[in-house]
Amino acid sequence: MTSPTVPVVSFTIAGRDRDVPSAGLGRAYTVVFDGQCKVCTRLSNVLRRWDRGEMEVVSSQTPGVMARFPWIPPKAYTQSLQVIGPGGVTYQGAAAIERILDVLPRGKWISWVFSIPFVRVLADRFYRWFARNRYRLGCGEHCASRQVQTSWPD
Repeated sequence: MTSPTVPVVSFTIAGRDRDVPSAGLGRAYTVVFDGQCKVCTRLSNVLRRWDRGEMEVVSSQTPGVMARFPWIPPKAYTQSLQVIGPGGVTYQGAAAIERILDVLPRGKWISWVFSIPFVRVLADRFYRWFARNRYRLGCGEHCASRQVQTSWPD
C-alpha cells in the first residue's frame, strides 16, 4: 500500500493558487506555440503585445513545457496550437484561437463569428490546412528545408 502524496509547499501569486496545472507566471492561460515556425513566432509576438496579463505565451521547444502538461501528447505540439486554461482544460487548433479571442480585451469583437453556423467547422479545416503548410508560408529557406512530417514514438 502506498501512502498518499501531500503537497509540501503551495504557492500563491497575485492572489491565485498555483496548484492549478495551467498556472504559469501567475496567469490563467498558457499558450504553447511552435517556436521553430517563423509565422507562429511572429503571431505569438503579436499576442504578447495584445494580451493584458492573462496569458503566458511559450514555445513548445522551451525546456520543461511538455513536463508541465503531461496529458498533451508530444505529437500534438507539432500539429497545432495548444491553450491550457484553468483546471488544465486544453484547447487545440481553431478552438484554441477561439479561446484566445475570448480572453483578449478586444477579441470578443471578433470571437462572436464562431457562433455563426458552420464557422467552427470551416475554421477548423482552415486551421488544419494552415498547420500542415505553415513551414511553407512566408518562412523562406529555413522552413523550406525543415521536415514537414515529424514522427513520434508511441
